[in-house]
Amino acid sequence: MDDWIDYYDSTHTIYASKLHRDLHFQIVARDIIGYISSTDAVVLDYACGEALSAGRVAEACGKLYLAEPAPGVRGRLIARYAPNTKIRVRSLDDLRNMEERSVDLAVMNSVAQYMTPAELDAAFAVIRRLLKPGGRLVLGDILRPEVGMIRDVVALLRFAATHGFLKDALIGLISTALSDYRQLRSRVGLRRYSETGMMAKLAAAGFTASRAHFNIGHNPWRMTFVARQALSPAN
Repeated sequence: MDDWIDYYDSTHTIYASKLHRDLHFQIVARDIIGYISSTDAVVLDYACGEALSAGRVAEACGKLYLAEPAPGVRGRLIARYAPNTKIRVRSLDDLRNMEERSVDLAVMNSVAQYMTPAELDAAFAVIRRLLKPGGRLVLGDILRPEVGMIRDVVALLRFAATHGFLKDALIGLISTALSDYRQLRSRVGLRRYSETGMMAKLAAAGFTASRAHFNIGHNPWRMTFVARQALSPAN
């Protein structure tokens, strides 16, 4: 995951335009809000990225933790949300020191593809420790092995056409094809999981899960899962 952290901490071109970037975060925030069960809920956004619409999420809950591994991004989050008393910014290492069973909802969106299976297992263990009894993990934007990059391109172009940045998206796709992102994706790769494979992985981590009807974000060919701690004598 370190190579991807370095990439997202750099000046990258993953978004076709400012409008694309802003809409992406607005839609992700909208979808996260749909999983918040009460206005006093404690929410954790694991590896949140720039989280430009986190203020909207914070309005819908009691407290929002933004956990981000990239130090440059984390610094911008701290500066951006310093006035918001509902938002706290943390590193991923900080999560190990948070109070056990203190989080109602944990969201990990568009993160699993950048992690090794062992890194994802470790993240699940941290999140499971933090979740309250009855708390949920929402795991979004999971790439499927049978769905290739062409579907990602189609999803982006549909999204762009709907929201008025199609020309920028076309230019952005060309730029991405020649960028460090394309080279990194070719060299390191992205992890893909079948529905049954991810369900099994979550079960091995101590969760019971089901696939959501809709994915978080704009790409309908990726998957979102909703998981709770599995019942056991220890619980």
